[in-house]
Amino acid sequence: MPKTGLHRRTSALLGLLAAMLWGGGVQAQATTADYRLHAGDKLEVAVWKEIEMQKPNVIVRPDGKFSFPLAGDIQAAGKTVAEVRQDIETRLKKFIPEPVVTVGVVEVGGNVAYVIGQVGKPGAFVMNPTLNVLQALSMAGGATPFAKLDSIIIIRSDQGGQHTLPFRYEQVSSGKDLAQNVILESGDVVVVP
Repeated sequence: MPKTGLHRRTSALLGLLAAMLWGGGVQAQATTADYRLHAGDKLEVAVWKEIEMQKPNVIVRPDGKFSFPLAGDIQAAGKTVAEVRQDIETRLKKFIPEPVVTVGVVEVGGNVAYVIGQVGKPGAFVMNPTLNVLQALSMAGGATPFAKLDSIIIIRSDQGGQHTLPFRYEQVSSGKDLAQNVILESGDVVVVP
């Protein structure tokens, strides 16, 4: 039976995804230490030898902060775990000689990208730790038969406002312009018209 355009696209997408997953494992591990926290992430924070200062479920609030005994409000969003740990230790030195603080990420619930439009399962997808456009489309169940695959855009917000990034599926799936297959940032919206 001859392959239709949809079958060729699906085969190409699966091949690209396999290459990215098997070839990208080292990159994912390398970026984990540099993960920047987001509102909605769940942390475990503890101070050695201080039983009352062990908090297993600290949620980063929508303002990007969380409260910790004696240290007050700690800015977490945008910082690495090491930076948050150092901030808590510095604040606790006023009350505890040589505090030893551990901070761990329990859930990355705030590191989310969205896929909407002509996909099988639109919604929010947790990026653990990173996700590119093709991976997001795959998680969203792939495109529907009515999708305009060469008109996909990524809406990204930053200090300067919102801007769009183009994603031309045919170019990426044929390996011609893989630079369009960007790593998504928290809050990005992939729109499949």
